[in-house]
Amino acid sequence: MNLLKKLDKEWYRKLLLPLLAIITALAIGAVIIAASGASVIDAYQGLIEGAFGKPRAIAETLVVTTPYILTGLAVAFGFKCGLFNIGVEGQLYAGAVSAAFVGYAVKGLPVFIHLPLAMLVGVLGGAVWGAIPGYLKAKTGGHEVINTIMMNHIMLRLTDYLVKNPMLDPTASIPRTAYIEKTAYLPKIIPAFRLHWGFFIALAAVFAVYFILYKTTVGFEIRTVGHNQSAARYAGMNVTKNFILAMAVSGGLAGLAGANEVLGLNYYLPASFISGYGFDAIAIALLAKSNPFAIIPSALLWASLRNGAGLMQIRAGISIDLVNIIQACVIMFIAAPAIIRWIYRIKAVKAEGGMILTKGWGKA
Repeated sequence: MNLLKKLDKEWYRKLLLPLLAIITALAIGAVIIAASGASVIDAYQGLIEGAFGKPRAIAETLVVTTPYILTGLAVAFGFKCGLFNIGVEGQLYAGAVSAAFVGYAVKGLPVFIHLPLAMLVGVLGGAVWGAIPGYLKAKTGGHEVINTIMMNHIMLRLTDYLVKNPMLDPTASIPRTAYIEKTAYLPKIIPAFRLHWGFFIALAAVFAVYFILYKTTVGFEIRTVGHNQSAARYAGMNVTKNFILAMAVSGGLAGLAGANEVLGLNYYLPASFISGYGFDAIAIALLAKSNPFAIIPSALLWASLRNGAGLMQIRAGISIDLVNIIQACVIMFIAAPAIIRWIYRIKAVKAEGGMILTKGWGKA
């Protein structure tokens, strides 16, 4: 009986509130659509068809889901150690620059060496860029939020400089690097679509992160430090090491996302690279409560909203910014679950002993 009650609480904490947050956000979106004089049915039908209506639409949604999974994992891994990594955007760029350089500058290698090498260097680029604020946090107490925000700006400007100067392809009509060698291409899953094997790499990363966090001593230490630094230090755990390690792994996951974009989609690095993934990743990790497996549906939801927004705008004649409003409402309701409890008259779950279960930095 106690087990059933515990499972019921787990269901409530990990699924019910996020699901109600999404439903409520969509309902608010429907009210805004109706108030603007557009058809709610046409709008949401366009949103769904734009994301899943045809095989190509599904493939494109999964293309967007891929970096969202990896960047969401990156933020979630930091959360597990009690760190708020806002620098995923910069770490993604670091991985993209590193992978692009190896992709076009290293020649004459077979694909089974060149491709893994380019991806590994991309991961290392993101890991180094993530480890720096981790080191500053551990050694000087510098807040990781401030440091990672500043390092985002540094990397974005550095990428712009590199692409327009030492890494510039002089034969290109736009500022970009040279095309990477074909031996560094991530192969397509279906040749007719843009979806590549990076999607399965992202899924494998989910299992890898889960294994590290919940099946290894390293993961146990990271989670312990995230819950209570003082208790972890008293137990003999090296808090400094875990801060640096957690931020390095987080940055490595973001770097892998950047490498995937270069090696699997663009095949070069333009001056105006993708933007926004690193900040959307925060919402994805919050929605998933930092659970590695929950990152997958959370990333898929965000990708669906992003990929289906264009057709929704065409079908209903409404602004594409409505999707941003829906996303903002989801974040608000996830960050303030008391609102959802009040709307749906749901009692707060209490732990044994009468203490209300609290959450911090995206932890369930």
